[in-house]
Amino acid sequence: MKSRTFQIEGMSCAACARTIEKVSKKLDGVEEANVNFATEKLTITFDPSKMKVDDLKKDVERAGYKIIEEGSNIDKNKKKEEEIKELKRRFIVSAVFTIPLLVVAMGPMITEKLNIMLPGVIDPMVHPREFAVIQLLLVLPVITVGRKYFTVGFKSLFRRSPNMDSLIAIGTSAAFLYSLFSVFKILLDNNYYHMYFESAGVILTLITLGKYFENVAKGKTSEAIKKLMDLAPKTANVIKDGEEIKVPIDEVEVSDVIVVRPGEKIPVDGEVIDGMTSVDESMLTGESIPVEKTPGSKIIGASINKNGSIKYRATRVGKDTALSQIIKLVEEAQGSKAPIAKLADVIAGYFVPVVLILGIIASIAWYISGQSGVFAITIFISVLVIACPCALGLATPTAIMVGTGKGAEYGVLIKSGGALEIAHRIQTVVFDKTGTITEGKPKVTDIVLSSDLKEDYLIQIAASAEKASEHPLGEAIVKEAEKRNIPLKKIESFLAVPGYGIEVTLEGDDVLLGNKKLIMDRKIFLKDMKEVSQKLSSEGKTPMYIALNNKLIGIIAVADTVKENSKKAIEKLHSLGIEVVMITGDNKNTAQAISKQVGIDRILAEVLPQDKANEVKKLQNENKKVAMVGDGINDAPALAQADVGIAIGSGTDVAMESADIVLMKSDLMDVVTAIDLSKKTIKNIKENLFWAFGYNSLGIPVAMGVLFIFGGPLLNPMIAALAMSFSSVSVLLNALRLKRFRPMYN
Repeated sequence: MKSRTFQIEGMSCAACARTIEKVSKKLDGVEEANVNFATEKLTITFDPSKMKVDDLKKDVERAGYKIIEEGSNIDKNKKKEEEIKELKRRFIVSAVFTIPLLVVAMGPMITEKLNIMLPGVIDPMVHPREFAVIQLLLVLPVITVGRKYFTVGFKSLFRRSPNMDSLIAIGTSAAFLYSLFSVFKILLDNNYYHMYFESAGVILTLITLGKYFENVAKGKTSEAIKKLMDLAPKTANVIKDGEEIKVPIDEVEVSDVIVVRPGEKIPVDGEVIDGMTSVDESMLTGESIPVEKTPGSKIIGASINKNGSIKYRATRVGKDTALSQIIKLVEEAQGSKAPIAKLADVIAGYFVPVVLILGIIASIAWYISGQSGVFAITIFISVLVIACPCALGLATPTAIMVGTGKGAEYGVLIKSGGALEIAHRIQTVVFDKTGTITEGKPKVTDIVLSSDLKEDYLIQIAASAEKASEHPLGEAIVKEAEKRNIPLKKIESFLAVPGYGIEVTLEGDDVLLGNKKLIMDRKIFLKDMKEVSQKLSSEGKTPMYIALNNKLIGIIAVADTVKENSKKAIEKLHSLGIEVVMITGDNKNTAQAISKQVGIDRILAEVLPQDKANEVKKLQNENKKVAMVGDGINDAPALAQADVGIAIGSGTDVAMESADIVLMKSDLMDVVTAIDLSKKTIKNIKENLFWAFGYNSLGIPVAMGVLFIFGGPLLNPMIAALAMSFSSVSVLLNALRLKRFRPMYN
């Protein structure tokens, strides 16, 4: 079996994706076919001895869509930008003609209420022909620029796979055709008959606006891969025949010896063979503290060399590097199919053909019973107008537009309607630790004195010693001294002891600063500091020992501190019945210390960057809907794998591009806001769909003439259109109720 991925053009909704899947699965030799509507990709597993790609292309094109092989020379980004510009142009043209159309159509009603005289040319009682022709001329440009709805909608309908375009096409066509029939009668006898051109115009304009916003959001999804690829340096300094030469990154081979100087990016994965340094791996591991590297240490490509020159031997190049694996995971996760149900499309699949059949049956039945052809046509049009799925088409996009707008108001950027839709079903939220639950920047947390010294003096000694080290833990101490406005002493000598700490001479005094191994190695008495040190370590803090002239004078503990709102956010998630999981590359002790502070339910510690997506997948395999919250590049695959990826605004661009939701304020309480907003929006959508479907279902029997059979009135198409319009207005008003949404912490 072989798997291939293809780009699909021409899809307008989830129903299109289902159609392509059905067509693909019918081919001999196809084992599985999945279409991801969001990424517009078809992933197909097939037996190449039975199925040819050309056969697949022909069948998909016969269904009305176009298939493009991945890797073709089409500029997808440029194509997407052109599509968005075209939608914007269509909306502007539609709005320019729809607004005066509404004014003209609604003019008689408004002026009658206000007792104002209309200009003669648009007074239907004075000049009905001019009134009719003006509306027809105004709606034609809107129909023309929105013709894609009709071509795609009717094609899908004829292929027995109706979609949202089919609903739009049927509804607007019913209103337009009835109005055209009215214009014909007006031109014949110069009498006024009701028309509904404005209904067709308004619906097409609003749907185009919704599609514009949808495409803008979808256009962002492909940028994550580009940003990941931009991380890797373009060249490497390789030693060949004893000489250092610069070569393109693609030409680096396994076992090549590479030289990296301070501030440079590490080209590929490898192992240090000479030199000492510290490496910032935060863009890949998410951990803020640079890692010390000595001969034998493993290093990761695309990480940044901080303060020393090293030579290392390449162990993994090209597609095998950690960065390439992360890129691959993001691509796979983004291309996988998310089980997001489009309720409106499901209803449309049954609703449209049933309405058409009922309309045809009713009109034929009345004609056979002796009624005139005009009567029969009126019945048919009335059924279509009363059953016009305008409200059904507006139910979802209007609520999503209001919901996403409200989210943006509170700094919660929801990048797609799909993300907003699925977030209400989240059962488990996975938080990355560093930079998400915690600040991501080491700070001085504890100062322990072994004698009668003052805190400021201990800080002065430690900060003066660390000023030259550039170690991140030392930087935290220096910042503490700056915050306290403590002057630093002059350094006379400085020696770094890799894996231990530093030896410094300050104005004649010998200072040792480092870990417990350094103090024990120099046989310095710990006094009563052993228990304090163990306690600090158990709390996830790093104790740094300071000795002055071979005498221990204190401990300064440095740690990554918990964000102010982390605990409150987790409590709120628990109140919503949501499980909270923390994932980190840190050791279990540190993870458990943080967990106790904020109330985490489950801990996933010592997880490698490339394994985070797998951990999310394991949770999904427990039949849970999972949201992932992170801020680093290493979180990108997990963000894409999760049902909903949530990036905090202070994180990397890649994390934010991979995510479905971005929290601009970097406040974890906004995770609660996003989920709560999703719950309220989906509830609103279901209410909209219920009322939209209810109006149509109750109105259809009346439009078919059931009341007329028992001596009641025949439903006039004008009343049918009024009922249809009322259903649309009620849906819009209900969606606007979301404007009253307030975050749970307000």
